[in-house]
Amino acid sequence: MTDRLSAQIAFLKRADELKMVKRANALLDQSRPENSAEHSWHLALWALVMAPLAGPDVSIDRVIRMLLLHDLVEIVVGDHPIHLETDWNAVAKAEQAAAKELFGLLPKDQAELFHAVWLEFEEDQTADARFAKVLDRCQPLFQVLCAPNPDPDHVDIARSNLEGGRAAYLEKVFPLAYEHAANLLAGADTQANAFTTRLAFLTEADQLKSVLRASRLMAGDRFENSAEHSWHIMLYAWVLAENAPTGISVDRVLQMLLLHDIVEIDAGDNPIHGQVDHAAQAAKEQAAAKRLFGLLPDAQCNTFTTLWHEFEAADSPDARFAKAVDRFQTPVANLETGGGSWVDYKVTYAQLEARVQPAIAAGSPGLWDWLQPQLAAHFQSVETVHR
Repeated sequence: MTDRLSAQIAFLKRADELKMVKRANALLDQSRPENSAEHSWHLALWALVMAPLAGPDVSIDRVIRMLLLHDLVEIVVGDHPIHLETDWNAVAKAEQAAAKELFGLLPKDQAELFHAVWLEFEEDQTADARFAKVLDRCQPLFQVLCAPNPDPDHVDIARSNLEGGRAAYLEKVFPLAYEHAANLLAGADTQANAFTTRLAFLTEADQLKSVLRASRLMAGDRFENSAEHSWHIMLYAWVLAENAPTGISVDRVLQMLLLHDIVEIDAGDNPIHGQVDHAAQAAKEQAAAKRLFGLLPDAQCNTFTTLWHEFEAADSPDARFAKAVDRFQTPVANLETGGGSWVDYKVTYAQLEARVQPAIAAGSPGLWDWLQPQLAAHFQSVETVHR
């Protein structure tokens, strides 16, 4: 079991590199290029929010899983902007090889499952894959068109994409999105509908990509943001689900983790090892949840708010496993980077046991059993150096 878990962690460590893959499009505020990890998180959020607009034969839970994986091959092959002349057959072959390499890090049964899910998205033949592809066409389009001051070149690319490129088929398969995009390009208004009433929330959610956490990437010396962190721990939860208590719903856990940090758009990040007024922070987060989820139609607002509260309270097996994964990911990264945020905050092993162990052990004792010896060895080595 230890070898199996170590193989899973090796895959999850490699996945961290997706946070370093830059895409052609920018954040809404135009401050920097979007990366493929935060793009994948945003697409998963699109799937959850746009679920009422999917066909009755679509499983949103499977769509979310596809979107978590769909760009992972870019760790090896990079992003390929749609507006540039490209040998797409060569790209497809390179992506197949990358998928085999990356998913091959997992135990054989998971490697086969994850590769099959990725391939289903690529082949675009099932109802789930088709809806996932539709969202993958929509998000970059509205990432440009909803920006307060979009790059004129990006607007031209969006126009070309909508009028005769990959997004042109939205006119038939997702007409509400196509109509709104066309109206935005024309400077015309769109009458409120089931698509536009959800788009404001998705647009606001882009700001999570600019909320910096205390932890750094394993793949580069910069601070992680809360959007790419949310993507990564969703992947952690899926890969490590066999370490959860019997009877949990992995898909509910994924939804919790998809939403859990949204409030940081207003309330900011709350480092576990920082000096924080917890009562004041909790009040900020409650107000943020009310404002942000309030951008959605009432039914989704209520559902998302309830799910967020369940995670915060950690009063169900699903929420406790989600919390365990949330606490587990940063120590794994810090061990990989020689201490990471523990060095910044002068964290001791005793503090880790007090602040991290309870949540991990409550939601997944097996994860703590795997992690604890490595933590002890790391801090023992640090103490030896400082003697």
